[in-house]
Amino acid sequence: MTAPFRVAISGDLRKADGSPTYPDFDLEPLRAAPGVETAFLESASPIRGEQLEDFDALILLSHRFAAESVPKGGRLAVVARFGVGYDTVDVEACTGAGIALVITPDGVRRPVAVSIITLMLALTGKLMVKDRLTREAADGWAKRSDHMGVGLVGRTFGSLGIGNIGAEAYRLAKPFDMKFIAHDPYADKAVAAELGIELVGIEDLFRRADVLSVSCPLTPETRHIVNAERLALMKPTAYLINTARGPIVDQKALTIALQDRRIAGAGLDVLEQEPPEPDDPIIALDNVILTPHALCWTDQCFAGIGAADVRAVLDVQHGREPRSVVNRAVLATEVWKERLADFGRRFGSYETQ
Repeated sequence: MTAPFRVAISGDLRKADGSPTYPDFDLEPLRAAPGVETAFLESASPIRGEQLEDFDALILLSHRFAAESVPKGGRLAVVARFGVGYDTVDVEACTGAGIALVITPDGVRRPVAVSIITLMLALTGKLMVKDRLTREAADGWAKRSDHMGVGLVGRTFGSLGIGNIGAEAYRLAKPFDMKFIAHDPYADKAVAAELGIELVGIEDLFRRADVLSVSCPLTPETRHIVNAERLALMKPTAYLINTARGPIVDQKALTIALQDRRIAGAGLDVLEQEPPEPDDPIIALDNVILTPHALCWTDQCFAGIGAADVRAVLDVQHGREPRSVVNRAVLATEVWKERLADFGRRFGSYETQ
């Protein structure tokens, strides 16, 4: 009898009472798949290697996967991250153990791009200020002329990064008749040309953008790439948006720039420390919109992310290379090839939808 393909699910995808943390993540297609067994792990961050000894796959939410998370038995084949960020995963440890790390760009591309547009419209339309004025009744209404919004036609929308999400944000911004610029050393020039994006140097990006969105991954190279010097290049009328990762922006430098009104405002779905301390000075500012790393969280977003993770796990079970592997070098290793071939022999072919 063929041993089952066992899938571990990180404990933070289940509440203390046993109910799902995110009901829109439908695990039923995985549970119903022939030859598959699933089990929730006890919550631990980082996940301990011994927790994963008898599993072939892991679906990972926010718990850390560190070097000590790699099980010694060598059975684990794939870590499917619930989302696109993988700064909580030791990629080198995965590669060294022949474990493929998979992310879900298709599930977040549109929702995060919508978040960028949401922040752009809220900032330029002075949405938060006008909401507050309205709640002040007559006294607030009397001040509405002092808070004129900023029209977008002919303004410059810039992005630090035009990968999966960044490019989608430009697609959504097309009807606003803005000028598009971007900085991305890894940009697909054909995509940039198709979307009408002018590729520029990083200093030009900060100097010229009226709205500047951060859409790059957090790496050692991008940590604090948005720093005091680059913020000083921005127009006093410009807005900064970050929906990527908090440490890409030097938050202390941004807080000072906002306090001194050196830029018009910011929209941040991510912070350097999450959650922030109650006395974090950025919380007290009236020219920043803050959301709790959850602006893109919708029923459709989480359903899409979950479906992508399930698809990746089932692909591996049936000997197929999953989509969106981060550490692609692992795919050329003998240990990975042997694992995949063994899965294919045991569970047969499988066509994803």
